[in-house]
Amino acid sequence: MKRHLISALILTVAMVLIFSGCTGSQKDNSWEDIKKKGEFVLGLDDSFPPMGFRDENGAIVGFDIDIATEVCSRLGISLKLQPINWDAKEQELNTKNIDCIWNGLTMTPERKETMLFSEPYLNNRQVLVVRSDSGFTSLSALAGKKLGLQAGSSANDALNSSEEFKSGLAKVIEFDDNMTALMDLEQGGLDVVLMDEIVARFYIQQKSKSYNVLDEALASEEYGIGFRKNDKQLRDKFQETLETMAEDGKLGEISTKWFDKDITVVAK
Repeated sequence: MKRHLISALILTVAMVLIFSGCTGSQKDNSWEDIKKKGEFVLGLDDSFPPMGFRDENGAIVGFDIDIATEVCSRLGISLKLQPINWDAKEQELNTKNIDCIWNGLTMTPERKETMLFSEPYLNNRQVLVVRSDSGFTSLSALAGKKLGLQAGSSANDALNSSEEFKSGLAKVIEFDDNMTALMDLEQGGLDVVLMDEIVARFYIQQKSKSYNVLDEALASEEYGIGFRKNDKQLRDKFQETLETMAEDGKLGEISTKWFDKDITVVAK
């Protein structure tokens, strides 16, 4: 009787292990699916210069757009640009409305829990932008002031990680995008905007605006491309192509077009 009982238990455990192994190892067809479809949908905030934004004709252009266009060309697929609500970017990705998020996306610990990232391709900082006539030169000078930032951005993470600085502010106001926040700063509705340094310096240079970027930053960051958590095959295909572009000089060429030098960090 005991032998039969032990045999039955062993068989039951074996079946459970086999079943668990089958259900837990779904095949990753993410690259084959894109190749079959022939189209790759890139989700972005289309008001985030120089990474992705609309030019005077309404076309979406930018540093990330140029890189993505080259990657897709080398892979033999077409690129579709899909503007999204940045505050709902994870939902857009997980419901498969888009195939990746590629738009100056900061690689935070929280995002790494829900997305599969490429290797970093740019370094960035979260900086404080003030009007040049404000007289503000340090973080301590901003105590009691009104700060603006983009909703759903890593600026929120940087601010929340700087509890002493945040608690000293009079008010924190969220905006749909950085450009709107900067316009409010220019008009006097804000005292400071917390945002990506790459975006801030490009905007100030291109628009010849009278803003200053404080030397003190709240956080150092890295940009990466965000894919669905299980789309490793697709992520690897894009990563390999980026590394090839770094080796043959194309990535540096695109960077020089936008930043006057190669600031990329792929394969470096």
